[in-house]
Amino acid sequence: MEWDALLLSRLQFAFTIGWHIIFPSFTIGLASFLAVLEGLWLFTKKPIYKNLYLFWVKIFAISFGMGVVSGVVMSYQFGTNWSVFSEHVGSVIGPLLAYEVLTAFFLEASFLGIMLFGWKRVGPGLHFFSTCMVAIGTLISAFWILAANSWMQTPQGFAFAEDGTMVATNFAEVIFNPSMPSRLAHMVLAAFLTTAMVVAGASAFALLSKKALAESRVALRMAVLMMALVTPVQIMVGHESGVVAGEHQPAKVAALEGWWTTRTQQPTVLIGWPDEEAERNHFELSMPGLGSAVNNAGPDDVLPGLDSFAPEDRPPVWIVFWAFRVMVAMGVAMLALGVWGAGAWALKRLDTSRWYHRALVLAAPSGFVAVLAGWITAEVGRQPFVVYGVMRTADAVSPVSAASVATSLLFFIVTYAIVFSAGALYILRLMGKGPDTDEAPPTSDQPPGSPIAAGVKEA
Repeated sequence: MEWDALLLSRLQFAFTIGWHIIFPSFTIGLASFLAVLEGLWLFTKKPIYKNLYLFWVKIFAISFGMGVVSGVVMSYQFGTNWSVFSEHVGSVIGPLLAYEVLTAFFLEASFLGIMLFGWKRVGPGLHFFSTCMVAIGTLISAFWILAANSWMQTPQGFAFAEDGTMVATNFAEVIFNPSMPSRLAHMVLAAFLTTAMVVAGASAFALLSKKALAESRVALRMAVLMMALVTPVQIMVGHESGVVAGEHQPAKVAALEGWWTTRTQQPTVLIGWPDEEAERNHFELSMPGLGSAVNNAGPDDVLPGLDSFAPEDRPPVWIVFWAFRVMVAMGVAMLALGVWGAGAWALKRLDTSRWYHRALVLAAPSGFVAVLAGWITAEVGRQPFVVYGVMRTADAVSPVSAASVATSLLFFIVTYAIVFSAGALYILRLMGKGPDTDEAPPTSDQPPGSPIAAGVKEA
């Protein structure tokens, strides 16, 4: 392994995106959770929902801020470490990222101030509308980012210009590329489940600590309901995403399945130790024939193994193989916890099952782990291409020195360790305190706190 500019640039992007993806995967789900809480408070007038909203909106504000900061850092790398990629692909995915700013970021920025600081300054209706707009903005942002990233997985709707750059010939095909619908649904559901696991863990911890009992019981029920209902749907959507990958990225599927030989009746490899040099799995535990069935193939269909691809066209098998299994293991754990919680709820033991509460506290980060593992499976599985089948990652890196990239990577590691660790510790401290129960509700009798609110009131 040579520590050149390419490897260091890949490590730097993996490090920064690994930090960044944690925050939107949490805030996308949390923004929708906040909209539901505020809507329930307006509809029922029960202070429990208001107290929960005011508790989780503080955590949302910190997470959203850290997500924006970490995202800005990533965008700079397109100009510093990946300038060749930007030059060749910019006219295709650049507009998608611009639409994300115009439609999502502006929407979020316009209403985020009212959502965070307008609780006692605007009426409840306008405040609820602002919360909904922020929640919708996070989903629109996910749409554009997943459209751009999915195009890099399954590119279409483009042509090469005379200078070798790519230009879009059909933006509808660029946006709605083959992997985009299933990958978008998979990511949004993952965000909802990530939030559900954090809410469940925090609520279980509060119940174990005997804090804010009424609020914690309600939040726990909402999280268990999300786990029990959404996890099975997520598994089906993940399966569909895998089928699409099998049609368009067979080398990725061969790597994550651990298939070395092209054949019919491919197995499902449960565990094993891929050896890329020997081109086989050591200590393999597998179920013959099940892999073909899981991938919607008939008994006589030949599915490609890694031997169908030249070694230089294969992704790093060991990383993809194990990242996929970590993601699946987290999904199975969420499904088990959802079923366990639903059963305890039906038996009226959800509030008193301390072993279940301890399990939820332990599993609180499982959504983040699943998102990171899934992202590694998708992005490392795309290698050695930055645009699958079109542009190799080695051809996309900037002509910069390894020393420059190593210096900036070291700077990011130190800065992130300080800034984001402090933010994460503060969030954990807030979760440890639990919801307050004495916050006054907003009132329309007070004067509006912003020109926007004044305009709405006058209208």
